[in-house]
Amino acid sequence: MLPEHEALLILTREQFPELNGTPCEVEVILKGASDRHFYRLKWENGRQPMVLMVYTLARRDNPKFVPATYRLKKIGAHVPQVFAFDEHRLCVWLEDLGRVDLQSLNEKPWSHRGPLYEATMREAAKFHGVDENSLTQADLDELEPAFDEALYEWEQNYFLDHFVGGHLGREFGQGEYNAAHDTLKQLRRRLACLPRCLVHRDFQSQNVLIRGEDAWLVDYQGLRLGRAEYDLASLLYDPYVSLSRSERSELLHYYAEHRGLDLNELREVFYLCAAQRLMQALGAYANLSRNLGKPHYLQHIPAAVANLNEVCQEGRELHELRAFFEGAL
Repeated sequence: MLPEHEALLILTREQFPELNGTPCEVEVILKGASDRHFYRLKWENGRQPMVLMVYTLARRDNPKFVPATYRLKKIGAHVPQVFAFDEHRLCVWLEDLGRVDLQSLNEKPWSHRGPLYEATMREAAKFHGVDENSLTQADLDELEPAFDEALYEWEQNYFLDHFVGGHLGREFGQGEYNAAHDTLKQLRRRLACLPRCLVHRDFQSQNVLIRGEDAWLVDYQGLRLGRAEYDLASLLYDPYVSLSRSERSELLHYYAEHRGLDLNELREVFYLCAAQRLMQALGAYANLSRNLGKPHYLQHIPAAVANLNEVCQEGRELHELRAFFEGAL
């Protein structure tokens, strides 16, 4: 066993003395672009496995995972149980939710995936139902900074700097992009004026684990106030999976019906949030591949551009944004 894994087991047995002497296999769980490390601890003698998350303080949201877990569990959301938490050693021991995430089922027929997406949206509805006005200042202090005009602008600039400028090599400050910049400004101002609720912030298929017919959530340390449609766009325009236009429409209809919302109003804001989310994702893929030594993220750019192009066609206020990425497909 690697010395690093031996050290992790020593820490684990300090937390759980009853496991002293129980043989254990340590499996590394590879997950996304996170600076956190995950290990599956597989115990012998019939004991249930657990997941150990080791995080850093490089990201301000990492320490928010445990408070977010307790908050989501309190409202009945499906999240893993926290078995132990060592705040000083930056370790969290969690219930093992298994290996099957929503992304891994991409090749399954829609008759199989559709009900699982519906289960996922029912989970989202649990925290989307928490209105901003129902939270105290103490509640807000536990969350990440809310979506406001400044955060929307940061995401847009991330897209411009890393994808439009860095990846496509375009001088996006030139006059030919004036209309597109005006559209960006109107987009962030429009979104910032809308009422907010709790949002996951990274509600993509990799962050939904499937157990039987139920959806369970992970990677919600970015929990904050925002628009529910931002989460819906993260899920339904996830570049990692394939959803048809009719499947997206079906799921939007399901969500609106489940929450008793007006479908037309939901759809209008959904496309605004989808443009915002996809621009953020493209900025991330470009930054990860060009600057952070992770070139495999390049493979997701074509799907994200195709999705953004579709969104700009569907959203009547978004057409001008295409100037930033036309010809990139």
